[in-house]
Amino acid sequence: MLDDPDVMAVLTYLRQLQDSLTDALQNADGGAVFQEDAWERPAANGSLAGSGRTRLLRAGALFEQAGINFSHVVGTRLPPSATAQRPELAGRGFEAMGVSLVIHPRNPYVPTAHANIRFFNATSDQAEPVWWFGGGFDLTPYYGFEEDCRHWHRTAQAACKPFGQDVYPRFKKWCDEYFFIKHRNEPRGIGGLFFDDLNEWGFERCFAFLRSVGDHYLSAYLPIVERRRNRSYNDREREFQLYRRGRYVEFNLVYDRGTLFGLQSGGRTESILMSLPPYVRWEYDWRPQPDSPEQRLYDIFLKPRDWLAEDAPK
Repeated sequence: MLDDPDVMAVLTYLRQLQDSLTDALQNADGGAVFQEDAWERPAANGSLAGSGRTRLLRAGALFEQAGINFSHVVGTRLPPSATAQRPELAGRGFEAMGVSLVIHPRNPYVPTAHANIRFFNATSDQAEPVWWFGGGFDLTPYYGFEEDCRHWHRTAQAACKPFGQDVYPRFKKWCDEYFFIKHRNEPRGIGGLFFDDLNEWGFERCFAFLRSVGDHYLSAYLPIVERRRNRSYNDREREFQLYRRGRYVEFNLVYDRGTLFGLQSGGRTESILMSLPPYVRWEYDWRPQPDSPEQRLYDIFLKPRDWLAEDAPK
C-alpha cells in the first residue's frame, strides 16, 4: 500500500519552481519578458477541469521562444497515454500537476532544452489511490561540443547522487530510449534524465528526488548558454537549426507522453503546443556534407554514449 501524498506540498513547490525558472531565464535573455496567460477551466459534463499559468517569451535577445507551463488538472478518466504502461488503472479518475518548459534559442550554437516534472494521483471509489512522479530534462544541440555534453550529464548525475549510485545510469538509459525518434532511427538529442511511475521509494523520498531534478536544471543549462550565446553564425547554421527543429516537432507530436496526455484528455491546446518552435523547416531526403560540422552531429552526438566516461580516473 502506498503512503498518502502531500498534494499541497507538491503544488507549492511546482508554483515556486515556475517562478524561479521564469526569473532566471528572463534575466539570461536580457531582451524580453515572459508574458503570463493564467487560465481556469471549470468542470462541465464530466470533462477535464483545472487551472494553470502559461508563460511565454518571444523574440528575445537570446531565446527565439521560451515557454514555461504550470498546470493542475482533474479528470474523471485517465486517457490512454497515461495507462499504456499501467492498464490496471484504466477507467480511474485522476489529478495531475506539473511544470514543463521548452527553450528554443535563436543562435544555432545554443542547444534547445526541455524539462518536465509532474505528479499524478489516480483515484477510484473502489480502490486505494495510486500516485506517482515523473519527469526529467534533456538537451538537443544542433552543433555539438563535448564539454557541454559532459557538463550536462555531470549535473544530471549530481541531481541523482543522493538517491543511490544506480539512479543516474538507470534514468539516463531510460532517457536515451525514450527520446528516440523511431521512424527516423535516431535520438532527438544527447539525453539527460527521464523517469516515470516513480513511487517505489515512498512519497517523501520520491518528492525529494523530484525537487532535486527540478532544482538542478538551471545549473545544467545556463553555463552552456553563456559559453555559446555570442558565437557568430551564418545562414547555413541557421537553416540546419531549422531543419533539425523539424525532428523536435516530429517527436513531440508522435511520441511525447505529455503532449499526448494533454491532447487526449482535452487539455488546453495552446498551452500543450507551446513546446513547438516558432520557425521550422523540412527538406526532402536532406543529407549533410561529408566531414562537415553537421555530419559530426550525427556521427558523434546523436548516438547513446557514456558522457561521463571521460571523467573517470585514468
